[in-house]
Amino acid sequence: MRKLVVFNLVTLDGYFAGPGGDISWHNVDAEFNEFAIRMVNAGSTLLFGRVTYELMASYWPTPEAIKNDPVVAEGMNKLPKIVFSRTLDKVDWNNTRLVKDDMLAEVRKMKQQSGKDMAVLGSGSIVSQLAQQGLIDEYQIMVNPVVIGKGKTMFEGIKRKLALRLTKTRTFGNGNVLLCYEPAK
Repeated sequence: MRKLVVFNLVTLDGYFAGPGGDISWHNVDAEFNEFAIRMVNAGSTLLFGRVTYELMASYWPTPEAIKNDPVVAEGMNKLPKIVFSRTLDKVDWNNTRLVKDDMLAEVRKMKQQSGKDMAVLGSGSIVSQLAQQGLIDEYQIMVNPVVIGKGKTMFEGIKRKLALRLTKTRTFGNGNVLLCYEPAK
């Protein structure tokens, strides 16, 4: 059975995106990039909503990404990717499949298959839908030491309490703190 992990950077005041989707506050450096390389090397299938897909697909295949972050870019471009969107008609990024209907059924089916784990990056509307259905096995939340005052939370629209259990933490030299949680049993 495959595990579904969510990884997101958030501000100290709980936003994963600022107004207009702004992520310029992301506090990333060489230590973060080493962490990202390990994540990419794990070979997880990446799951995206339309907005995050468009953001990622507009950067990772570019010469700029390949020059600035060659190892991460190579992994992001090679990894299998699934985009859940009712509005996209096609996807062009290498190794990407579009799913237009019944995201929850598709994720349940994929979790039952053998293979490497799956990871949701960004994609707050997908995170909240999957969380409400109990389909997320681990939340990896990297708190950036910045307050932006307003934005979008990845749990927007949650209708019931999610009880989580802290499983590990890691403090980065730049002040970021990784918090890993599993649903409480």
